[in-house]
Amino acid sequence: MKPYKTILFLGDGMADEPLPELGGYTPLQAAATPNMDKIAAQGRCGTFLTLPEGFPTSSDVANMSVLGVDLARELCGRGPLEAASQNIKLRSDQIAFRMNLTTTDADGILRDFSGGHIAQSDAEARIALLNAKLGSDKVRFATGVSYRNLLILTGDEFTADVICDKPDDNHGNPVAEHLPRAVTPDSEVTVRLLRDLISQASGLLQGDQANGIWPWSGGRAGSIHNLGKRYGVRAAVISAVDVIKGIGHCMGFDVINVQGATGYIDTNYEGKADAALKALRDHDFVYVHVEAIDEVSHAQDLKLKLQAIEDFDRRLIGRVLDAGIPDTAYCVLPDHPVPLALGKHTRTPVPVAVWQPGQRADNVSVYDEESVKNGALGMMQGSDLMALLLGT
Repeated sequence: MKPYKTILFLGDGMADEPLPELGGYTPLQAAATPNMDKIAAQGRCGTFLTLPEGFPTSSDVANMSVLGVDLARELCGRGPLEAASQNIKLRSDQIAFRMNLTTTDADGILRDFSGGHIAQSDAEARIALLNAKLGSDKVRFATGVSYRNLLILTGDEFTADVICDKPDDNHGNPVAEHLPRAVTPDSEVTVRLLRDLISQASGLLQGDQANGIWPWSGGRAGSIHNLGKRYGVRAAVISAVDVIKGIGHCMGFDVINVQGATGYIDTNYEGKADAALKALRDHDFVYVHVEAIDEVSHAQDLKLKLQAIEDFDRRLIGRVLDAGIPDTAYCVLPDHPVPLALGKHTRTPVPVAVWQPGQRADNVSVYDEESVKNGALGMMQGSDLMALLLGT
């Protein structure tokens, strides 16, 4: 274990590509980020491959990569992780799917994978309606945060071995062309049920927003290594969204909830910063995740992406750095890029900056996608980052 504590700031979806409207700069280059620049200038930089080929381009994969999970052996699907966050104990005959509440227009085109960022009370009402009309001893819907909910299937006849496209990759596409698909004959039963539930839900959920469901990333409860035991540390995670909390829960983190943390641009940055500072008193490693940047990137909103990056830098990272806690290391990175031009995740390695006590800085002076390529850390992957941060 290192003789100092470490805090990792994760800006979900922060990395991007150069944009003509920014004069060829990325949003990260164009935004005012003095605190991330400080971490880069005082530390060492590089890149990290979070979405290797052969795995879904989803946030569960990316964040598990950051935390050094062996994806080939330990990846279990987003559904079980979010179930773990809600303290739902999945039995061996149960499969959990992440289920978005979505908005589809009259022509069957997906217009919003987030259902208009539906209010929590409205989401809960829709989930209650789905359970009342479609629920059974085989089918249960569980409320999560806003549009992020769960579908749980019970029965040995069901399988997670189905193809479910990501909703946030399919804005503007016909829903009918991206329905669940069977991988093997044994998965036909599951696919028929999923398609039937999608069809019936569209008739139940009336209105212009959150009028459909999109199940995806299903799986059974898996076994992920305990990060604290591996590195001999006590770890904490701070996030607004269930998938990150679920990863933390499965990896032995203390999950810290912050009032007003929403997963969107109105999230409580200061509350997260204060919770991180408090957690550092009795934890060795604190993982602070911010979802807002990812959400506005999927919406392809440049103005809000710049705002979210600057809020992340000033209101969260700056507030923590200003506290001046001695013997503390800082790390900042995204989990994956979300280029505004595409509005979806890509596999491009993300920029990393690490400032550790006693380590000589390299020659990188600012934090962005290009500058870090000249850093001393080179390109990392697998467990490289966790070994750097927490290894002896």
